[in-house]
Amino acid sequence: MIWFAAINPVLSPMSPQARALSNVFEVTLAVCGVIFLIVTGLIAWCVLRYRMSDPGVEPRQSGGNSKLEATWTLASVMVLIFLFVLTVQAMRISDAPMDREPDLTVIGHQWWWEVRYANGTVTANEIHIPTQSDMLVRVDSADVIHSFWVPQLGRKIDAIPGHLNHLWIRADQAGQYLGACAVFCGAQHAWMRILVVAQSPQEFGEWNAQQAPPAKAPSTPGGLRGEHVFLQQTCVGCHSIRGVNANTQVGPDLTHFASRQTIGAGVLENNAADVRRWLTDPQRIKPGCYMPDFHLTGSNVEDLAAFFETLK
Repeated sequence: MIWFAAINPVLSPMSPQARALSNVFEVTLAVCGVIFLIVTGLIAWCVLRYRMSDPGVEPRQSGGNSKLEATWTLASVMVLIFLFVLTVQAMRISDAPMDREPDLTVIGHQWWWEVRYANGTVTANEIHIPTQSDMLVRVDSADVIHSFWVPQLGRKIDAIPGHLNHLWIRADQAGQYLGACAVFCGAQHAWMRILVVAQSPQEFGEWNAQQAPPAKAPSTPGGLRGEHVFLQQTCVGCHSIRGVNANTQVGPDLTHFASRQTIGAGVLENNAADVRRWLTDPQRIKPGCYMPDFHLTGSNVEDLAAFFETLK
């Protein structure tokens, strides 16, 4: 299993949207911390200053202080106004209105993410974006309510069946940014991860151009046998591979499967050994996922793994 470690991702924003939200959090935390210290200090002062010195003497009663009460009421109102203005500014930055058609669509499934680009590129659990560019993302769901969230790049937003939502996503620096489903959506909610790969515009263009064409026909004996197994077994009933006689949308599109970094929405690394582990018994790796154990023979697993390695 893998999980691309990030220390305090909410506190290390990498986009204007994420910085605006982080700023609200940090300022609110600081204000609350100051209020906590003031209140705690006053309580401690009162406990020490007005502690009972003579149990037999009734302490002098006070009727209040109008000036003091007006002061703390006005101070509270000013703090609330300040935080309100800060929040509105963050909302304006993090939730800007749509001004064009979406650059890509992210669709939540139990338990993986489908990613479709405007030019026809389709991938799964991995979003590539150019740095220093605002990308408009349409968010949808194919089954239940999910929530798309990449903390370092911006706000989270629900993926609701039949109700399209939109958000802007941007990365100021090249790198890999972790995301996940932020609403409990079933047995494997915890392994519904998403990875955003921010690249230079040139690298993103090269990746996009590489992803757009259909899959190349395998040229090795193992790859050819694996393609035959794929088409003869139940695989072809759930997975699409452009360029191969497979055009279904139940499971992730596998056209360029070998170019991805993970398997099963982050549960395994995408390497030859882990591909074989997944094909041998996916229910052991990700219990409850919709891919059953087909009890493939060892030779079938080897051939399928060889075929999937050609899908680059």
